[in-house]
Amino acid sequence: MPGLGARLSRVVCHFIQPHSPGLRVFPWVAFPRVAFPRCIFPALPYTCRDMRQIVLLFSGQGAQKVGMGKDWAETSATARSLAARADQTLGFSLSDIMFEGPEEELTKTSRCQPALFLHGLMALALVRERLPQLQPVAAAGLSLGEFTAHVAAGTFSFTDGLRLVARRAEFMEAACLATRGTMAALIGGHEDQVRALAAATDVEVANFNAPGQIVLSGTIAGIDAAVAQAKDFGIRCAIKLNVAGAYHSRLMQRAKEQLAGPLATVPIQPPTLPVVCNFSASVVSEPAAIRHALEAQVTGSVRWAESIHQLMALGHRDFLELGPGKVIAGLLGKIDKSLTVHSIEDLASLEAAVKALS
Repeated sequence: MPGLGARLSRVVCHFIQPHSPGLRVFPWVAFPRVAFPRCIFPALPYTCRDMRQIVLLFSGQGAQKVGMGKDWAETSATARSLAARADQTLGFSLSDIMFEGPEEELTKTSRCQPALFLHGLMALALVRERLPQLQPVAAAGLSLGEFTAHVAAGTFSFTDGLRLVARRAEFMEAACLATRGTMAALIGGHEDQVRALAAATDVEVANFNAPGQIVLSGTIAGIDAAVAQAKDFGIRCAIKLNVAGAYHSRLMQRAKEQLAGPLATVPIQPPTLPVVCNFSASVVSEPAAIRHALEAQVTGSVRWAESIHQLMALGHRDFLELGPGKVIAGLLGKIDKSLTVHSIEDLASLEAAVKALS
């Protein structure tokens, strides 16, 4: 079934890096008040509460596509400025890779993670320019997107957040090369069935994306066994994914250990918005808890469905997806069809979202 794997890659693998240009997967983000012009994070009066309150959601690895952010850079000085800052910070032209490719370069973990970070923050800056009265009430992001969410909440500066994401991406790419791991998407299974399968085949649950959409991660032998045995555990469908490694599993342990150093020294400010973390699906606000959550998610499960339910429990029903592909909107539709999601990935979707929110 040649089309199924490609469709699943867009729905269940927010962090997965495909080897082949034809198979895509998912996105994530964060930014500091001191790093940006006031036009991006204007002081908002408390009386703005009559504006629709909205939760910011940021994409993770796999949502990337060549051309992302290009039309913004062509039409907005703000977008061009952020792209230039990113290029200068990283020491290479990330924006050229985003805008022009080639796809095989953009899909590298070391490129797509900072690219999605930059794209999400471009989107947020442009929304802020057009809707200065918008009142975000919380933020979250898929894996990498959790870093972007923290920048949006003022936890890290843009520059510090970008450097953290770049180091994380480098460490994860190196871990992929040093281990023989892969992942599999499971469709139509309950959590207890999936956990039992994972235990039986010595692999780990990487992602709880939505009801009936869960991803396993581990050694090639373990994932092959899980795919072969899935139906024995009552799971309707299991598909091995064409990815670079076993993300969100113990095979990323070295990357987790390496990331601990930069996380320990990066300046952290109290978030101005509640940020729900992937690892515990709860709000984190203390510096030590934020550092722990971002480190732990490298090898831990991404509890995305629980994170959305946590936001719903806080009373939030309106969401703004900042990233390519409408991946997050698709997942939220499976979590709760009554939620409202506006997705921004290019100039046309930006204008549509602004019109809807104003």
